[in-house]
Amino acid sequence: MEKRILGRTGHDSTVVTFGTASLGRVTQEAADKATRTMLDHGVNHVDIAPSYGQAMERLASWMPDIRDQVFLGSKTNKRTKSEAWDDVKSILRRLNAESFDLFQLHGVNTMELLDQVTAPGGALETLVEMRDQGLTKWLGITGHGPHAPSVQLEALRRFDFDTVMFPLNAAMHRDPSYRRDAEALLEQANAKNLGIQTIKMIARGGWGDNKRDTSTWYDPHRDQSEIDRALWWVLSQPMHTAPSVGDVTLMPKALDAAERFSRLSADEQEDVIRSQSPPLPHPELAILPAD
Repeated sequence: MEKRILGRTGHDSTVVTFGTASLGRVTQEAADKATRTMLDHGVNHVDIAPSYGQAMERLASWMPDIRDQVFLGSKTNKRTKSEAWDDVKSILRRLNAESFDLFQLHGVNTMELLDQVTAPGGALETLVEMRDQGLTKWLGITGHGPHAPSVQLEALRRFDFDTVMFPLNAAMHRDPSYRRDAEALLEQANAKNLGIQTIKMIARGGWGDNKRDTSTWYDPHRDQSEIDRALWWVLSQPMHTAPSVGDVTLMPKALDAAERFSRLSADEQEDVIRSQSPPLPHPELAILPAD
């Protein structure tokens, strides 16, 4: 699988990251199988958070053996300094880890939340202290939803983060406003040599009132050919790594697509965007109704 330097961190990350949200609601046996599959494919970057169900407990037994082999990124969705410190201590205990390579402010989706975490006594102060104490090397910010790129552009004006993480997929690029903001963030992040992680790689639309047949909170592409096009589009953008899909049954298809990746031309990328026809829109992901 292709690897890319994760910006100023210098880590040579596989283009697909082990997105452990997929482990949150499965048995230990299923989690072990998924973890082994990831390692067998050479994935060397782990993304985990306390809000991912039982993901930390599922991965904890693996930590002593794999910690030196992987770039470990975690995050907190707490907004104050004291709450974030409590969260950090809980994460270390639950994950059976002693430190992180990257620690991030999680789910900073609005300007109001950005104001909270960057204010005096906000969670950002915890991250800075973690770095000072050697609990993490690098600091980042993550966001979901239609405003994530614009919020992160403002975040970069306020603090010199090392990484960003935000949604990027061909279905969302059908929204001109989202596309404009996402491209601006990619340009700024690359200019600053930041590590760029993009999420929701195979989202195609929303669920509405339909019965969900996967554990993802969006309606994903399922066929291998559709996953190929969706992931190859993402990997053709100026980014570094994409956390894998949050469903263990779809994970092998994403890994297969990543190992066969060939960069799409500009025309091919536009063709993929035009081919997206969401069965249902997903306003929370800026995915518009089908034309």
